[in-house]
Formats: sequence, structure tokens, C-alpha cells
Amino acid sequence: MVTNSQSPTLPIESSTCLPPTDAKDRVSQFMKQLQDEITQGLEKLDGVAKFQEDSWERPEGGGGRSRVMRDGAIFEQGGVNFSEVWGSHLPPSILTQRPEAAGHGFYATGTSMVLHPRNPYVPTVHLNYRYFEAGPVWWFGGGADLTPYYPFAEDAIHFHKTFKEACDAHHSEYYPVFKRWCDEYFYLKHRGETRGVGGLFFDYQDGQGTLYRGPHADGEAAKYSNQVGTVASRSWEDLFAFVQSCGRAFLPAYLPIVQRRHTMEYGDRQRNFQLYRRGRYVEFNLVYDRGTIFGLQTNGRTESILMSLPPLVRWEYGYTPEPNTPEAELYETFLKPQDWINWTPSHT
Repeated sequence: MVTNSQSPTLPIESSTCLPPTDAKDRVSQFMKQLQDEITQGLEKLDGVAKFQEDSWERPEGGGGRSRVMRDGAIFEQGGVNFSEVWGSHLPPSILTQRPEAAGHGFYATGTSMVLHPRNPYVPTVHLNYRYFEAGPVWWFGGGADLTPYYPFAEDAIHFHKTFKEACDAHHSEYYPVFKRWCDEYFYLKHRGETRGVGGLFFDYQDGQGTLYRGPHADGEAAKYSNQVGTVASRSWEDLFAFVQSCGRAFLPAYLPIVQRRHTMEYGDRQRNFQLYRRGRYVEFNLVYDRGTIFGLQTNGRTESILMSLPPLVRWEYGYTPEPNTPEAELYETFLKPQDWINWTPSHT
């Protein structure tokens, strides 16, 4: 988790609107349904591999079910996990942002997914939606982002437009803020590049105050959110409905991209570049990813936490792409935040 001592904190009053008494059961049921829907859709698309499920229990409370697909026709490896855990106190990675939750037991549930395709022209993709309760404090978080290895503007446009439609059905400012937040969050500071073409990212959504609740008060997401100002109070039901829409937007956002790309022919050059770029994915997940840090700090199942890592990866010292190549275009354009909704052919 990326935080600093200047990160804004949220007063306990921001969560005084308590969730319904059956909130945990309803969110847990949805997260399991989302896992089912995604795994079924991916198995149908791949046509060869099936997800293998491992159920696990956490000694401190809770557990989950991990589903992993390997050696498919399309997906080299992918995992779709559901977890539901509880305990006596939240880990430091959460309390840094929500100190008012200190001293309370917590409940957390969510579904997370990472898919690593075999064909370098098919992008890697990530999804995570989650819900927390800690005493009087509750919030939703999550999002989805796309990590292409080769630059296809129509893929990025389709992915973003699909999630914008899901956002717009609930609030016109969700996509503009959460898209910028995604660009900010999935950023490898030590490399000076984004992980991919982004998508959505949001956290600490309890229906009160401004939409941006991240650590970077001077970033683009914060600036835009501050221009929007305080958003009218949204209920627990409103936010739960929003998360459901985003979760169910994944298959329509991603499957058409896979269908366009998975039969494209590729050679050693493209495969080697894919394996090199996968190294960035590893770096982000082990250095910055909050889900990874939260899972390890709460004694989650290590195999499930690290299922996001690719099965094969390579690093190369001092790599720079050759000028005027697709690899160079990825670096020059696709690894920098772009306005994909208003993208036109003149950009290419």
C-alpha cells in the first residue's frame, strides 16, 4: 500500500450511516456469485482449461475459495478468488488510511482476479471488488484495469467505455474521478510508467464527502474530485448497487478484446517482450499492491494471495524499445494516462 504521513484521514462521522443488518451476507453472496459468473464465462471462452478450486480456512476467522486455471487454449494461467475474513483488529495497511477503525474487530469480503493470457496480443487483466466493516466504519472499494503488451487503441477504448457506462448509470462523476484514481494507483513510481491503460479504481467509499479518498492530495484525481466538491450523500444500497454493476461489467469489457486478439499469430519477439513486460506486473504486485499487502498482513492464504503472479516472466538489464516499433508505441503512449473515451484515430 502506498501511503505517506500527509494522507488525509476520514472522521468517524463519515460512516455514521450504518449498513443494513444483513449487509455482510448480501455482499458475501454477491462476491461468490461474481466469482461463479466470471469463471463460467472464462471457461466457455477458453474452451480447454477448467478452473480448479481450493477451499481454505483462516485460523483467525474466515476463509475463501481459490480457483485457478492453467495451460488453457487462451489463458496460460489465471485465478479468480473469493475471500471472507474477520478478526480482532485491522492491519497497519488499512489503519494508516482509516485510523478511526482502530480498536474494532473487522470483517472483509471480496472477489479478486488476474488473468495472464498466452498470446502476447491479448492483454492481462485484473479485477477486485471488496467490502469492509470495522465497528461503526464501513466502505466499498475495488476496480478493474487492463494491461496490454501491444498497443491496440480500440481495445483500450472498449474497456473504458464499458466501465464508464456502468459508472454513469449511478453517478456522472464516478468515471472521471475513478479513472484518474486508477491511473494514479497503478503507477510504478520507480519505473515512471503506468502498469497499463488503466480502468477504474476506488476505495473508502462510504457515501459521504468527496469521491477521491486516496493519499495524493496534489494528484489529478484529487484535483478533479475537489472541483466536483462534496457529492450528495449516497446510501449503502446505492454503493452496493454500483459495485454490482461494475463487477458485472467485466465480462462485456474484456471478452470481446480476447476474441479479437487470441488468434493473432506471434513469434519469439512478441513472446519475449510479453515475458519482459510481465516483470512490471510482478514488481507492482510485490511492491505496491494493497490487496497483496493486506492479505499477507492478515495471515491470508499465501498461494491465493500470490496467484496474481504470472507463471513465466523475464527481466532484461537496460532494455529500451527500438524506435518506431509497436513496443516503442506502448511506452510512448499506452503507458501514460490517456483520455480513452475521447480518443480519435488522429492520436495514433
